Amino acid sequence: MNKLLLVFLVLALISCKKTEETPTYDVLQKSSLSESQLQDKILGMLVGSAIGDAMGAPTEMWSRESIALEYGFVERLDSMVREASPEGIWIPNLPAGGTTDDTRWKVLAANYLLGQKPGSLDPKGFAKQILKTYESSLEKFKSLDSQDPEPYEKIMLEVNWLSEWAKVSYPFLDNNLPAFVDSLSKFYGGEMVCAGLLYAPAIGAFFPGDPEKAYREGYKLTFFDLGYARDISALSMAMTAAGMKAGATKSDLLASLRLDPEKYFESRLVGRTSHRILKDALWINEEAKKQDSISPYLDSKSKALAYAFSLLDQKQQDMPFHAGEIYIQSLTAMIYADFDFKNSLIFLVNYGRDNDTTAALVGGILGAWYGFEKLPEKERIQVLKVSKEVLGIDLEEKARQLTTHLLGN
Repeated sequence: MNKLLLVFLVLALISCKKTEETPTYDVLQKSSLSESQLQDKILGMLVGSAIGDAMGAPTEMWSRESIALEYGFVERLDSMVREASPEGIWIPNLPAGGTTDDTRWKVLAANYLLGQKPGSLDPKGFAKQILKTYESSLEKFKSLDSQDPEPYEKIMLEVNWLSEWAKVSYPFLDNNLPAFVDSLSKFYGGEMVCAGLLYAPAIGAFFPGDPEKAYREGYKLTFFDLGYARDISALSMAMTAAGMKAGATKSDLLASLRLDPEKYFESRLVGRTSHRILKDALWINEEAKKQDSISPYLDSKSKALAYAFSLLDQKQQDMPFHAGEIYIQSLTAMIYADFDFKNSLIFLVNYGRDNDTTAALVGGILGAWYGFEKLPEKERIQVLKVSKEVLGIDLEEKARQLTTHLLGN
């Protein structure tokens, strides 16, 4: 009798353990995509973001007057006759299709995601991935043995790219709350920089067809953001995920921006800043298109475009890479261009300011929606070629790896 009771208890415990296990996150069921469609959208996100990055990189941080003077009205990729910098290009004078840290961040995020279980994210794992990349650069620097300053200068670009992020990541991993708060308050001078927006499309693509899950899980990784920038980053992840569902529409993309898992709408007196920015973007577009009686609205002589740009000027922050500024420019561009991939990028690149970041963000969101095969052929081929042959970044292989990992193959 005792033996039978013991067997019964063991079986009951095994049964309970099975029911407590986390259910498998079925990516294809959530998105209603086939495996090939999923890979096409993941590659579309990576390459679409890189196209936007490459279009904006030659004139990053320029005023639109300077862009018009030297490049005219930008509608295509161009070479980068500019200096190297930690957040910019690491190889001076890159050919057309070269990219900056906006693409490097998507790759870093993808490498992190390859170590995560589909359906959930570990924020400490993200901090570890950043530190792993940072410390690898430090090791390269330490291993140099040369009297020539050039090799040191090149490696210092890599080191300085993530030095601010490392200062926040170390106390975050150590659960040292006072040090974490202190370092975060000094992150890039304490400005509300667009931290999470740099990797938002890559995180959103990990939850195809599931925008609320993308917001909830992605929000965990916004610990470099300050204030409502966390909400903005998570919404951009949600928007990417919303576009990765079979048959997704423009309305689905916009609807994802009303998700509020963290209850920002309940903020007393202030309310939800990200929603006010969305309403501003919609208003700017409505007012701008009243200036032209007929379309098209996207050329160098368009009164509507000039007016939209002037209204966006009124929303500028002290820093061009302020999260709120990046967000309103990105939303305005997509709505103005009726969510057309290339026209949205043309809008952003010619507006100026931090135009490689805005174009990379929008390129990633819309690239995930359209998929790689629907991206402009000339640009997608050029970006893939330069990324692989010049920068050592194989975007196609990274998309294959993410697809395989998501499907548990």
